[in-house]
Amino acid sequence: MISKLCNKIFQDAINDYHIHNNIDQAIQNSYRTGTLEHLLYLKCWIDTVQWHMEDVVRNPDIDPVEGLQWKRRIDTSNQERTDVVEYIDSYFLEEYKDVVPLSNAKINSESPAWVVDRLSILALKVFHMKEETQRDNVSEEHIQNCSDKLRILLNQQTDLSNSLDELITDIENGVKYMKVYKQMKMYNDPALNPVLYNTK
Repeated sequence: MISKLCNKIFQDAINDYHIHNNIDQAIQNSYRTGTLEHLLYLKCWIDTVQWHMEDVVRNPDIDPVEGLQWKRRIDTSNQERTDVVEYIDSYFLEEYKDVVPLSNAKINSESPAWVVDRLSILALKVFHMKEETQRDNVSEEHIQNCSDKLRILLNQQTDLSNSLDELITDIENGVKYMKVYKQMKMYNDPALNPVLYNTK
């Protein structure tokens, strides 16, 4: 099942990042370029780095100039994240290009890669919520609250994993078909963001 592969690689990427826990450390993606595995690892690595950038920028004492620098890094990371999601969808489009949809086939509300995106973020939520349940410098109430949240996240992870597997099976069998819309983000494009093109 595709979700099993995703969840394993996401856990590997998160664990690898936290060996050094450094936003600027270089990625060590051991999977061959062009493979789905390579894309999944890259996707989760970007998410993990961005997770920690989001933590930094929320420091109430951060210098505003430094905060803006982090915000711009996060914007760049968001664009990279979106690009990788679209690469993953391109992989699935190629993988199932010869499948003939049934006459009554339906389109899903989101593409497989955007489900993968949500699964990657969930893996990060699970990892960090589990960390909160293991802290020794917080109250029992904090531990209990985080344990309750962790159970919900794990349940959500199971449900989303099953949904991804069902979607892929439906695509394989022609019950559903893929139709991918590019995100066409506008805020990073100097030709589309009025603040950018009006400053030329």
